[in-house]
Amino acid sequence: RAALAARAERRAAAASAAAEVADTAARAVAVAEPSLTEAAERRDRAAELRAAGEGDLLAVRTEVRTLAEEHDVLRDAAARDEVARTEHRLRVEALEQRAAEEHGVDADTLLAEYGPHLEVPPDADAADDVRAVPYDREVQTRRAAQAERQLTQLGRVNPLALEEFSAMEERHAFLAGQLEDLTRTRRELLGIVREVDAHIEEVFRAAYEDTAREFEDVFATLFPGGSGHLELTEPDDLMATGIEVHARPAGKKVSRLSLLSGGERSLAAIALLVAIFRARPSPFYVFDEIEAALDDRNLQRLLQCLDALRERSQLIVITHQKRTMEIADALYGVSMRGDGISAVISQRLREPTPA
Repeated sequence: RAALAARAERRAAAASAAAEVADTAARAVAVAEPSLTEAAERRDRAAELRAAGEGDLLAVRTEVRTLAEEHDVLRDAAARDEVARTEHRLRVEALEQRAAEEHGVDADTLLAEYGPHLEVPPDADAADDVRAVPYDREVQTRRAAQAERQLTQLGRVNPLALEEFSAMEERHAFLAGQLEDLTRTRRELLGIVREVDAHIEEVFRAAYEDTAREFEDVFATLFPGGSGHLELTEPDDLMATGIEVHARPAGKKVSRLSLLSGGERSLAAIALLVAIFRARPSPFYVFDEIEAALDDRNLQRLLQCLDALRERSQLIVITHQKRTMEIADALYGVSMRGDGISAVISQRLREPTPA
């Protein structure tokens, strides 16, 4: 019971303290409510002021951005105007320099005498009833462009044109005379060439006919029973013609010389040479082992031709054939003596026949 009484006392004391606290809290709440209300009102006013300030800030930023864009546009325009003024100034300076160089007139004089405030006189080739007209920039611009095109087509004026024309005229007369001389000389040369060609054709035809006739005789001697003749490839054009050799030994039917044996080809070539020699004789001839590929029978026929050929000419024959040496008038050669030393010897086999 004592504990319960003590607990009851503590509870009573706690309840009294709680009542005091509650009374104090109520008084505090009563005191704090006006402050809270005032704080809420201030907060609301601050929020309204903040919202208004943000709106003003946004408007100011928008205005600043607009002004910045306008500033950029104005700056670009100012830069373009500056460039345009610079170009205009340079153009004016160039025009002044051009007027001074081409026409010898300064800008003030040019404006005073040909300015836009003056009337434009008519062209020199205009009719008499055409009078001066007021200045119209577009019309005068087209007129100036047309005049510049005509001036460009005309070219630069050469003050020495008359002297140059006289010099060129004299040179033309000189060259014309030279050309006439060259033309006349060319005609004369062509006439000489035609005469030479005609003479060449005549000489060639005569030589060919004589050679062809002699070739038939010589071929009949070297190839008994055979037939051979010469033929022109282009008989109508003797300056460009070739000569074909037709050789047919006895008992053979051949169409080309390459089908003949080595000895027969040698004899055919010798027949052509001997025919040329007989058609157009020479004081002497030199033969170098022309009978090397011939047998005894063909050699005997060749020796007959050489024997007939030396009646009108002297023959020098280089040979190793004994039968060829036998018909010679004199021999010249190299022989080895008994001591092994070579020596040049000569031996006359028969005395020359007096003419």
